[in-house]
Amino acid sequence: MQLQNNTFLVSGGSSGLGAACVRMLAEAGANVVIADVNRSAGDALVAELGKRVRFAATDVTDEASVQAAVTLATQTYGRIHGSIQCAGIALAEKVHGKTGVSALANFVKTIQINLIGTYNVLRLTTAAMMQNNANPAGERGVVINTASVAAYDGQIGQAAYAASKGGIVSMTLPLAREFARSGIRVMTIAPGIFDTPLLAALPEPARQSLAQQVPFPPRLGRPEEFAALVRHIIENEMLNGDVIRLDGAIRMAPK
Repeated sequence: MQLQNNTFLVSGGSSGLGAACVRMLAEAGANVVIADVNRSAGDALVAELGKRVRFAATDVTDEASVQAAVTLATQTYGRIHGSIQCAGIALAEKVHGKTGVSALANFVKTIQINLIGTYNVLRLTTAAMMQNNANPAGERGVVINTASVAAYDGQIGQAAYAASKGGIVSMTLPLAREFARSGIRVMTIAPGIFDTPLLAALPEPARQSLAQQVPFPPRLGRPEEFAALVRHIIENEMLNGDVIRLDGAIRMAPK
């Protein structure tokens, strides 16, 4: 699928990996709708990138909120050709910590935003994509979800986060199989340690320690590298139904 003049919705597109995808898509001539809770950062991106980008205040766990973002995309640009799911949270908490047993609400919140939110955006954006006319290859759309290496080697305290990302990994193939008849591809990226706002808040020694855990290159991943893989997935129609680790060969230690 080509990027130029096609329309993509990016959840979590106001910052981090999502913002890098928004910039990449806009610079390639695509139309983009940022679906995010962070209005100030989203509006700043719109001001920076111009008329090809719109912002929709979006709670990915809320059906009406996501549908409004989809409607904005279709009313503004006519169609949605792809969605990139980057919205998520990372809560670290042991089941039995120093303050006692963990709160069930924290586990539920992580699953609700990371896993159910991803599914919610996917189901509503694909409903719009199914209305597209197929391109010469028979393709109507592409979905790219964001998991994490924690889905495979989650650390102590990451039970909720790993479970949410593992769910995204597990649903990739059955979704790709379901949407094959509609010409919609479904892929997932499992990034390692990337230099996002979440890590920016850490002290520099902690950031360096994390970077040195990556075999090669021994540094934090750059959001632009994530966006580059997103572009390749969009443009390479043979990529479907699989998960790509983007991690510099890191395998996370228990803690």
